[in-house]
Amino acid sequence: MSSPIISFQNFGFQYTAQAEPTLYEINLDIYPGERVLVAGSSGSGKSTVASCINGLIPFAYPGQSTGKLLVDGKEVKESSIFEMSRSVGTVLQDTDGQFIGLTVGEDIAFALENECVDQEQMKLTVDEVSRLVDIDHHLQHAPHELSGGQKQRVSLAGVMVDEVKVLLFDEPLANLDPAAGKNTIELIEKVQERTKAAVIIIEHRLEDVLWRSVDRIVLMHEGRIVADQRPEELLCSALLTEHGIREPLYLTALKYAGVTVTPEMSPAHVDSLKLTDEQKGMVRTWYQSGKEGKMQSGKAEPLLQVEHLTFGYQQGKNTLEDIDFTIYKGEMISIVGRNGAGKSTLAKLICGFELPVSGRILLEGRDLLNDTIRERAEKIGYVMQNPNQMISKPMIWDEVELALLKMGMTEEERKERVEETLKICGLYPFRKWPVSALSYGQKKRVTIASILVCRPQILILDEPTAGQDYFHYTEIMEFLVELNRQGYTILMVTHDMHLMLEYTPRAIVFSEGKLLADTSAAHVLNSPSLVEKANLKETSLYTLSVSCGVEDPQAFTERFIGYERKEAR
Repeated sequence: MSSPIISFQNFGFQYTAQAEPTLYEINLDIYPGERVLVAGSSGSGKSTVASCINGLIPFAYPGQSTGKLLVDGKEVKESSIFEMSRSVGTVLQDTDGQFIGLTVGEDIAFALENECVDQEQMKLTVDEVSRLVDIDHHLQHAPHELSGGQKQRVSLAGVMVDEVKVLLFDEPLANLDPAAGKNTIELIEKVQERTKAAVIIIEHRLEDVLWRSVDRIVLMHEGRIVADQRPEELLCSALLTEHGIREPLYLTALKYAGVTVTPEMSPAHVDSLKLTDEQKGMVRTWYQSGKEGKMQSGKAEPLLQVEHLTFGYQQGKNTLEDIDFTIYKGEMISIVGRNGAGKSTLAKLICGFELPVSGRILLEGRDLLNDTIRERAEKIGYVMQNPNQMISKPMIWDEVELALLKMGMTEEERKERVEETLKICGLYPFRKWPVSALSYGQKKRVTIASILVCRPQILILDEPTAGQDYFHYTEIMEFLVELNRQGYTILMVTHDMHLMLEYTPRAIVFSEGKLLADTSAAHVLNSPSLVEKANLKETSLYTLSVSCGVEDPQAFTERFIGYERKEAR
């Protein structure tokens, strides 16, 4: 066997600013050509492991290490970031933070320019790698004009020109629509086949990564490796769920049906699953034993009406075209579709950040066209994806009170409103804390509280669960469900198909600026034609139900959701 390209030997690390170590006794060898998935809940240490491999630790993030870490035969602490970059190429979660060139071609060529490569050779190399990642038709575009999936391709091409021996991906799927995420995993496999590099993927979305095979899953918890196993073995154990990682939906459905999952069943992906006729029968029996009837709901009052809405950032080129739908009081809805479909633009129009070319937006029957952004904000609250982009005050109380300062309220009225809001959001015990002392999930709650304090009728949230592990995902979503029970109407712009299925009975689907569908979430992911047009991805429940001979895949998915809600209670 060849020597490992990465070797952690009793390795530990403690950041200078922290009282306790982040990593303890890490022993891990990764070999050339391997594909390894590193998983773990937030704070498990997986991102720190990545920073050790690419040299950010100790050269950018200082601290004390113990043991040894060898990358490409060199001890990292005796090397440099520049030397490490010759062996390890990193594709960050935030691709925008990785761009340097004014055009795609310039960005891909950046590493070659640093090495003073001949212009002609540089052009040939850029052309070759851009063709490999299918971005060669965009070399003259500015990187920020591209979709999320295209940005990933540019970042990947930029690290490939150096012919590195390790490709490290830090949550590559976090900001991508489902189909773009699927394409990214396929692209990583394609690039690895060509380069023979070791691939390390750090990602929460386990089922999506397993769309293509990985050799091993390294599971981390509280700074230690708790499992280093083949996917077939790990998926048959309870270790994933015990440590805050969601198992693939099809495996959960099999367990609900009483099927014991074993490595011999090839459970790493639903398409490779080997089920006996008896096991397929168990799935059908479980489905038949508790089919959910169609949910009947009384017709609520219309709250928000969007009528024939058209908008374009450039004259003659529409981003949204003739959009028409109604939101009813008390609904909780997902807005989904491919990157660049117009979802975020719709949210901006509803909030008044942009004005339509034509059409109307009505709240309780009244046209909002002449309302200022501030006037709309009293009725419609918008929560951005990244809480750090919303928070402007150092203290929690001040941040939540901020919106009330110009509303003509007395100090006592503001105090009463802020206290009530902090209690609703579970933040009252922290009311005197600095924002900097909070976790990411708690900061998210602060941003929601800062909007909620105005008592809006509608909350619009952009990717409320992006980049969060299963525990924090569930915590935030159950909090939003509780707000919904209290009467708040909630719209969520999301790429998370699990969120859409489990928490929102209704989904509004966009594609290329048009409203493609307004239907149930289960129907969206059980309609192959709709999935393809919207750049989504069929749920693995659909694939499982078809392979088991279930006559109605949509009803099977609804049965699963209903059963899961009962299990959660």
